[in-house]
Amino acid sequence: MIQDYPQLRTLALSLGLPEVTEAAPWGNPCLKAHGKMWCWWSPYVDAAVFRATRDEREMLMAADPDTFTLHPHYAAHNLMLVRAGRIDPDWARARLLRDWREAAPKRWLKAWDAR
Repeated sequence: MIQDYPQLRTLALSLGLPEVTEAAPWGNPCLKAHGKMWCWWSPYVDAAVFRATRDEREMLMAADPDTFTLHPHYAAHNLMLVRAGRIDPDWARARLLRDWREAAPKRWLKAWDAR
């Protein structure tokens, strides 16, 4: 299980995806994919932040409230929190790949997939 941002960052970088950069918006470290925030840790709760539709977020929180949570800061956004120590690396890997693809410009992604 992933315990903290350094472990999550290591997992994300191990994917070897292009167009990933390090940044520190608002003083908090994160990884950006295609210029968009992609992988980061919440400064409000000891949890990783992942993209999710509101319906998906509600379903995950109802199914496993010990793992999935929400802080008021993120309520208006398509984001969810996954508590430290409860982040399954395989789940995180799949989620990061999906989010990386969704952040990519469509024309760029089409060329990438063609390779």
